[in-house]
Order: sequence, then C-alpha cells, then structure tokens
Amino acid sequence: MEFFFSDAHLGLGDPRKARERERDVVRFLEHVGQSDAERLWIVGDLFDYWFEYRSVIPRAFVRTIGSLAALADAGVTIEYLMGNHDFGHRDFFEQEIGATVHPGDVEREIHGRRVYISHGDGKAFNDRGYLLLKKVLRARSSNRLWRLLHPDIGIGVAARASRKSRDHTNRKNYDGLEPGEIDGLATFAQKKIEEEGFDLVVMGHSHSFVDREYGKGRYINLGDWVKAPKRYLIVGETISVEVFE
Repeated sequence: MEFFFSDAHLGLGDPRKARERERDVVRFLEHVGQSDAERLWIVGDLFDYWFEYRSVIPRAFVRTIGSLAALADAGVTIEYLMGNHDFGHRDFFEQEIGATVHPGDVEREIHGRRVYISHGDGKAFNDRGYLLLKKVLRARSSNRLWRLLHPDIGIGVAARASRKSRDHTNRKNYDGLEPGEIDGLATFAQKKIEEEGFDLVVMGHSHSFVDREYGKGRYINLGDWVKAPKRYLIVGETISVEVFE
C-alpha cells in the first residue's frame, strides 16, 4: 500500500494549534509505520516554511523529522514533493532520512495504475506571476545568496517568503464556479486523465478536498491538515480516501 497526504503546513498560525497539528502528523506517521505501507508520499507543504543550510535546519519540527526518520528506518520509502511553502531543500532529507525529494511533478505506476502526482502550485489559471516567483525562489543562484545569510535571518526570510506565497494563493478563486472545478487544478487533472491516459491524478495546494471521476480515471485533491477533516489516501489493490482522527 502507498499512503498520500498533503498540506500540513507545520509552523503555521497560533503556536498552540501548530503544535497540536504536529502531534496529529506524528500520530499519522506512527499509524503508517504500523500498517503494511510500502511508501509514503508527502504531496507538498508539509511545513509552512522550510529552508536548510549545510549544518542547520529549522528546529521547530524536530518531532516530525524524528518520526519520518523512524518510518524510513522501518523500511517505508518516503517520497517528498516540494510545495510552494517548503521549497528550501538542500540535501538533509536525502542524506539524513533517506527520503527522495522531488522539485516537480512525478509520474509513477502504482499497483497497475498510471498515477500522476503534483502539489498543484502553478496549475491555476493565469498563474504567470506565481510561476515567475517560483522560478526566482528556487533558482540555485538565489539559494546560494540566501545561504550567505545567518540562519536566524535566512529562515526568517523563508517564513516571510512563505507568507508572500500564501497571499498570492489566497487571491485565487479556489472554490471555483462548478463542483470540483478548482481554478485550473481540476482542468489540469482532467486533461491528464482524458488526453494522456492516467488512471489517477493526486494533488494538493488548493486546501479543498475533491474526489471526482473523469472517464475511466479519478482526480483526488487531498485538501489539507490545517482544518478538519484531515484526509489521506491509500492506493493499493483499491483506492481509498480515509479521515485521520
């Protein structure tokens, strides 16, 4: 079985609520470890901000990092898609945890299904402004300059960049005008299914849960873990959306 979840945004908001959300994530990771999981997919924005240095990472997320390490040590493969908030990866997750970090979308065959996995950022209609911002923030030159800053300053700048990205996202109409039509994301998924033959498209980013069939395929947007219900996806012999409580 392969597990998917997205948009926990650890570190967002009131510190007490943020800590409660992290406890939920840790419990979920323990649940995955106790199951027959082969693989865990983090479909972006696990953290509300993330920027790492050669020997320094944000200290606020030690519980989650420890739980991911324990999961990997137990033999579960971890695949991490970078989101628009946790883009500041270097090599910590690969070297210290053994996870694979993907800077973009992933195509994979899972239990006989063609699956397309994407955080979803940049898929909104007329999103050229964000795509330009994304290109600048993820450029190697930008990251090298960023890392010249003291970590206390650099991680603070990353947190402010995260807020800027959220402000941009909040201006988008992620409720849509039709059921399941989420400002370009559902349209993107539909094309992947109907024109390219994918059986399943999994996305996040919009913070709105969607489970919709297009022809012979299925589009699932995982929603988020900022508010209840907190959903996750299991892909095995069957496809199942579950609520974590």
